[in-house]
Amino acid sequence: MSGSEPEFDAIVVGSGVTGGWAAKELTEKGLKVLMIERGRAIEHQTDYTTETVPPWEMPFHGFGDKALYERDYPIQSKVPSFDEWSQSHFVNDRENPYQTDPANPFKWTRAYQLGGRSLIWGRQCYRWSDIDFGANAADGHGVDWPIRYRDLAPWYDHVEEFIGVSGNQDHLEQLPDGRFQPPMAMNAVEKAFKAKIETAYPTRRLIIGRAAHLTEDKEGRMRCQYRGVCARGCSFGAYFSTQSSTLPAARATGRLTLLTDQVVESVTYDPKTKRVTGVRTIDTKTRATGAHTARIFFLCAGSVNSISVLLRSASESMPHGLANSSGALGLYFMDHALTGALMANPPGFSDHGYFGNRPNGILIPRYVNATEPDPDLLRGFAFQGAAVRRGWGRGKHRVGIGKEFKKDLRGPGDWMLFLGVYAECLPDARNRVTLDHKSLDPLGMPQTRIELTFRENERKLVARAARDAREMAALLKAEVLASKEEPGPPGSAIHEMGGARMGHDPATSVLNRFNQAHDVPNLFVTDGAAMASSAVQNPSLTYMALTARASDHAVAQLKAGRV
Repeated sequence: MSGSEPEFDAIVVGSGVTGGWAAKELTEKGLKVLMIERGRAIEHQTDYTTETVPPWEMPFHGFGDKALYERDYPIQSKVPSFDEWSQSHFVNDRENPYQTDPANPFKWTRAYQLGGRSLIWGRQCYRWSDIDFGANAADGHGVDWPIRYRDLAPWYDHVEEFIGVSGNQDHLEQLPDGRFQPPMAMNAVEKAFKAKIETAYPTRRLIIGRAAHLTEDKEGRMRCQYRGVCARGCSFGAYFSTQSSTLPAARATGRLTLLTDQVVESVTYDPKTKRVTGVRTIDTKTRATGAHTARIFFLCAGSVNSISVLLRSASESMPHGLANSSGALGLYFMDHALTGALMANPPGFSDHGYFGNRPNGILIPRYVNATEPDPDLLRGFAFQGAAVRRGWGRGKHRVGIGKEFKKDLRGPGDWMLFLGVYAECLPDARNRVTLDHKSLDPLGMPQTRIELTFRENERKLVARAARDAREMAALLKAEVLASKEEPGPPGSAIHEMGGARMGHDPATSVLNRFNQAHDVPNLFVTDGAAMASSAVQNPSLTYMALTARASDHAVAQLKAGRV
């Protein structure tokens, strides 16, 4: 295979937020690209089959088949955006097994389809700052990031300008501003909460979320309609997804070939040239095997799956996994420690309402060890939440029947204030992704095993956050209905990161400052696996910026004959 001309200039594995970006950037720079997706094809608009179906036309009126969910979707069905309309955008857990610790299971959310999780993601977009990129070096946990904010700032600009991010210029050191469309509006309770917090705590801010939702029409995409049905797919193209944005751009070049229903079983490596030469694939429908060759390779399959591909690509030359001379592959795996810090009922706002279903919330950016030092804690946390009025569904929890009961449910209910906490997870070698060669999946590949435990610092951060949330809610004289001081199950945040971390030293990291494998110069990993720490911000915007930056570097290296 290495003796013939490669079929493609580049192969991109995965079609989610990073795979779509790699395909767009590489094709626009003149490369002939093959993008491989393990799931089915979903075309924008035409394949969003449940997008406008009313509940009375759904078999279970939108609530879904509970018996089916318990049998086939026990993990996916717990995701807030999972329902009868969106269930086809999530994997069948029974048909896609993996291994984890039964006493401390990792809840792995997956979306195997064209576009991946870009169809169901939360769409919150926040830049990291030098507080985040410098954290490992500052406290000694994990390896130093080989980049700083200045390295990524122009690529954040590049990504935001293309995908469309609504937000406000907030002038916060720990949360750099970006290139935003006009922000979405806060409602009356959120505005009151903001005023109370910022008066009582000058070191804290409450801002509107920064979301990949258009508030102005943009290049064939329409602004958000506030329907609140995003996970079904959006024919307006109002939120960023592969289908609405990067895939059309890549296709427009005429240089993209797309394969769906193809799992990349492994990557082939030539020890003589010390280069990757191709990928081996398995057709998920026919089980037929295949192979494709290229000059450069981008792994964008999602943190866990990219790690798994590298581990499955072990060879005589690299017996512990491809690009793993450091022994760090699969280690230092992370996810944000997430829990419901507050659910409260603020009084005095019954004469206020709002229009539509805003697909965005509020954010209280990190203040612990940013604007408020706490020597008892490492790193920090952020709150995300919203204030909403209960709808007719509140009747499920009340006793009643008849005309008056139904009449009461037609109007808006009580206001509810929600705050979830996202606490930073420290890099720890005990948190890891490995392969279980004794347990095979339906395609005959070893099952992936995921182990992640939130330890003392994560638990202390979450407990502090819950206490702070209750104190801040008291400013509104809100009745606290629930407040949790323990992290939820690992995986709940759906922000899995690490396992093929970037770093300066090939002896302790897998990738260099351009997401390029230290051991294999024509191999790039640009999804969450590349992360050296987790910060507290939603990470997808950073993944996209890293992918655009790595693509630019890869093309320059290819043209210079260095890869």
